[in-house]
Amino acid sequence: METTRKLIRKQSLEKLYNKLTADRKVYAPVTAADKQVEYKYNPGFADVTFDHIRSTLSVKNVVFPKVENLFFYTNSRTESTISEIDLNKIPEVVLWGAHPCDTSALDTLRSIFCWDITDEFFLKRLEKLTVIGLSCHQSDQYCFCTSTGLSPNSSKGSDILLSGLQNGDYHADILTEKGKNIVNSSPELFEVISDGKEIIAEVKQKFSHEKVTEKLAGAFEHPFWVANSLRCIGCGACAYVCPTCACFDIQDETKGNNGKRYRSWDSCGFSLFTLHTSGHNPREVQSQRWRQRIMHKFSYMPERNKSLGCVGCGRCSSGCPVDMNIAEQLEALQNI
Repeated sequence: METTRKLIRKQSLEKLYNKLTADRKVYAPVTAADKQVEYKYNPGFADVTFDHIRSTLSVKNVVFPKVENLFFYTNSRTESTISEIDLNKIPEVVLWGAHPCDTSALDTLRSIFCWDITDEFFLKRLEKLTVIGLSCHQSDQYCFCTSTGLSPNSSKGSDILLSGLQNGDYHADILTEKGKNIVNSSPELFEVISDGKEIIAEVKQKFSHEKVTEKLAGAFEHPFWVANSLRCIGCGACAYVCPTCACFDIQDETKGNNGKRYRSWDSCGFSLFTLHTSGHNPREVQSQRWRQRIMHKFSYMPERNKSLGCVGCGRCSSGCPVDMNIAEQLEALQNI
């Protein structure tokens, strides 16, 4: 549909939020006691932050939970009975105040979970999700969205995109039918657009992702991987904070005759990730696992999924305990 722009005043934004939380779950960012930004369901509007650069964890949990039950089972002497998960019971959710790096990551996840077969769990959560994004009005040294083809006010993945004005009000770009439905449910809160100046952060481009992809085609055995992975301790923090990492493990838990099968987040940076039952590990050292992470995001995914596996949020760099900065490495990669 054609994008429509409206004005929503600061006091009207609170009314909209309260109306949404009255009949559905709203996943919104708050500042915790330790000053970390985290997303919670239905916090009070006074607790919702509009000034965060990034949350500690991404918002992918709303469509790809850390732990997700796949089915339950009961065993007897002669057979097993499986109870399927009723996906229709997944609730409607509004993702509120997510920045463009996080909203665009939803499209990246879709390219993974709906690539060769459709993951019904992911797709149902995505269908039940409405995204009210928030343009970035500030950035820091870890941000590099412009190096991955995005911008601080990119509308990708949002149903409505809010952009702050100097007077404290917001422009609201209505981008999809889901966004239009929210506006139609509260038309009195949206006004004719004003001429107010939007406050949008400036994020300088650090590298060309096209050049990185081009260089990776011939860099599989390059000494770069050993030299640039020596600090990596294989903790997996980069994968767990990443909005586009989608690796998971599947486990069965049984107590007596009853049990469940579930999936949980995993990381290709772990030494156990590729360990075979025989004891053989095709990625036996950390440099090979670091290479896999970069190759997957910037070479394999563009070729196979027609998407880039990175949105430039900077979480992996800001959260790394040994200060491995992925943007710096990618900048170096394009020049090898």
